[in-house]
Amino acid sequence: MWAHPAWQETSARQRLRSYATWCNAVEGNTTFYATPSRQTAQSWAEQLTGAKEFRFLPKLPKTVTHDQGLRGESAGLRAFLSALEPLEPHTHALWIQLSAAFGPTDLGALAGFLRALPRSYRYAVEVRHQDFFHDERRASDLERVLARVGAEWVPFDTTTLFGARPTSAAEREAWTKKPRVPRRMRALTEFPIVRYHGRDDEQRTVEGWQPWVAASAEWLREGRSPTVFVHTPDNASSLRLARRFHDEVRASVHELEHLPQPEHTEPMTLF
Repeated sequence: MWAHPAWQETSARQRLRSYATWCNAVEGNTTFYATPSRQTAQSWAEQLTGAKEFRFLPKLPKTVTHDQGLRGESAGLRAFLSALEPLEPHTHALWIQLSAAFGPTDLGALAGFLRALPRSYRYAVEVRHQDFFHDERRASDLERVLARVGAEWVPFDTTTLFGARPTSAAEREAWTKKPRVPRRMRALTEFPIVRYHGRDDEQRTVEGWQPWVAASAEWLREGRSPTVFVHTPDNASSLRLARRFHDEVRASVHELEHLPQPEHTEPMTLF
């Protein structure tokens, strides 16, 4: 998520490098739709030269997570892992986003899939089935599966987005695409990962993320190392808001390092 049209003041071949001067983590959402060539991944890795602490979180391909439901042949997964190999030094975790249809009865498939993955990576799983959020027994079952391999549960907090009726085309579109699930704030590992979705209205967005400011500060005090991604309906202001979020956390945890000094482009993430 480093190529938003509103942020582009550099050539396509340098956009990730420019992004990395603003923020030090990124959602690799493009890999969900198509596995990049190894040459493309090598280009991304070269753009991150010098950004040693940068966190890249590529999403596993839709063909693996949604079309196959983590079952079936593994050629697509092997091709993905091979293509992304140049980025391994920057890969903070491989992000496994599951569909809303992937529920508690599918946990066996998830457990088997996670066991078969290479141990050289960390893994982060995002679920959207309502039972994981409304049934504590089902949530505990999922946590046990994740704990066996040290995987994190990625919450996508859309409570602010759905807190009032949409007031713009961008908010209406977000309402049709984003999961409507309760806020979940329990970290399972040393490396919590959070996705937060706000509104067009900046004040509502800032008010809505306050629980995450407090949680991030507490995690840092505990010695954890969180990664937080900030979204808005059109994402045009997400870069500036992400840096504001970081500043709010740093006001409580003074030893938290500053984000990079930005160039005059606008990407979007943090920590």
